[in-house]
Amino acid sequence: MIPFNVPPITGNEIYYIEKSLRTQKLSGGGPFTKKCEEWFERNFKCKKTLLVPSCTHALEMAAMLIDVKEGDEIIMPSYTFVSTANAFVIRGAKIVFVDIRPDTMNIDENRIESAITEKTKAIVVVHYAGVACEMDQIMKIASKYNLYVIEDAAQGVMSTYKGRALGTIGHIGCYSFHETKNYTCGEGGAILINDPAMIERAEIIREKGTDRSKFFRGQIDKYTWIDIGSSYLLNDISAAFLYAQLEKAQEINQDRLTTWNLYYANLKGLQEEGCIELPYVPEECKHNGHLFYIKTACLKEQEDLIKYLKDNGIMAVFHYVPLHSSKAGTQYGRFSGIDLYTTSHSERLIRLPLYYQMSPRHVTYICDVIKTFYEKR
Repeated sequence: MIPFNVPPITGNEIYYIEKSLRTQKLSGGGPFTKKCEEWFERNFKCKKTLLVPSCTHALEMAAMLIDVKEGDEIIMPSYTFVSTANAFVIRGAKIVFVDIRPDTMNIDENRIESAITEKTKAIVVVHYAGVACEMDQIMKIASKYNLYVIEDAAQGVMSTYKGRALGTIGHIGCYSFHETKNYTCGEGGAILINDPAMIERAEIIREKGTDRSKFFRGQIDKYTWIDIGSSYLLNDISAAFLYAQLEKAQEINQDRLTTWNLYYANLKGLQEEGCIELPYVPEECKHNGHLFYIKTACLKEQEDLIKYLKDNGIMAVFHYVPLHSSKAGTQYGRFSGIDLYTTSHSERLIRLPLYYQMSPRHVTYICDVIKTFYEKR
């Protein structure tokens, strides 16, 4: 069986974990935590990066930072992972789902403005497959209505929009280091604070609502509880694992892009014949090879192809069931406008295996199996 995902290992993970153990500073805020945070600030030119236990926690911190309250409305795509919505629902917000663009599977920037009401607090964009949303237009809309923009860039580490790293364009950015992501520590995440006015409060929220960070920097003699917060620090052992991967970030990125390009080259003929659709990357975007998907003609064909791939030793998967059609989605949210593409395109999409150091032979085999499937039809 060719697996859907293999978590990346670059070679120094165990060595750095052992170094972390010798420091006897295993909780959050240790030396490797700081190394990772400085790496993002230096390479992505963001104001402040804080490591957290997951992208879910980063999104929850974002909701606290913008003071989401009962009755606020948060605009986002329905085609996303549940954490994107949950982080705001637990603060009492109502989710307003907006349709996606069929080409990138990202939120349709042209449908956002009609979803805005006097209760709207923020726009949450999701950079699907590491391909950027149309951020210039989204930021203009946000500025016009005085709204926050939060980037769910869980899949977008190392991707850019017009030369700017995803996660650094909105007011807040959120990353994931789950084992399925390009860079991982099993579970983990980061919150990028792009508005300097939010930095101090972000540190407080991450430290359980205390000014403990100032205490460790020697700025105050003792720390105390001063705001809401929770335990949002990533332990230093996980940070040590992550740092080994960040040191080889460019190598991992190029390796995944090579695999992505091989898929595209092998399957382009099927797209030209009208059998499938392949991913689209706008000219102003540079993606990170996070995932490769194809779109079939319909749901039945999607299900048949997934089964055919599995029967031939290939683990391929569908992606998100649109949140607005879920039990919780109908309770905590509503869809703005007409669902033209969200459901219909989600029912056609198949994610193919893609991971660091994937064998080109496996990619070719997968493509050959897909071609055989359509020849038989």
